[in-house]
Amino acid sequence: MSGYAELHCLSNFSFQRGASSARELFERAAAQGYEALAITDECSLAGIVRAWQAAKESGLALIVGSEMRLDDGLRLVLLVENLEGYQNLCRLITQARRRAPKGQYRVLREDFAQPVPGLLALWRADGQPDAGEQDTGRWLRQVFADRLWLAVELHCGQDDDRRLAGLLALAREVGIAAVACGDVHMHVRGRRALQDP
Repeated sequence: MSGYAELHCLSNFSFQRGASSARELFERAAAQGYEALAITDECSLAGIVRAWQAAKESGLALIVGSEMRLDDGLRLVLLVENLEGYQNLCRLITQARRRAPKGQYRVLREDFAQPVPGLLALWRADGQPDAGEQDTGRWLRQVFADRLWLAVELHCGQDDDRRLAGLLALAREVGIAAVACGDVHMHVRGRRALQDP
């Protein structure tokens, strides 16, 4: 699988969702021939130091990022492009955590009223090319311009063909490229029991 980078991966720092350590995830990714792995824990950078160590040991590139769900349900994965992007991601996470009770977060569309240079965005749309999704996509294009992609995440479900067609139609409607992502939560299926609350 030469040239593949997984862009949406949760570690065990996303409690009750991610079920594997960064080391396990990087070891598995290296064994699969990946070139890079993004650690995108939910509104957190808590696992990044361990991820950096695991990346260094595995020889893979680490992509720093975070998954977020906005108050209105919009789902994004934000990936750091450079130091300015890292600073902007830290600011967004801090704001979101400060406005919510401990252990929770609140991200608002207003948080993106000012430019967020250095951040790339993967939009995790529901896949229905309806007017609401199209409006959301247009708003995201205003915020991120050419730094926005539509994440295509399929999990061998019965509706994968329909979902893929819907996502690709939405990407065309909005005028953005689609990118394959795995929405990885564990390095092996046997960890599923750790993930389920």
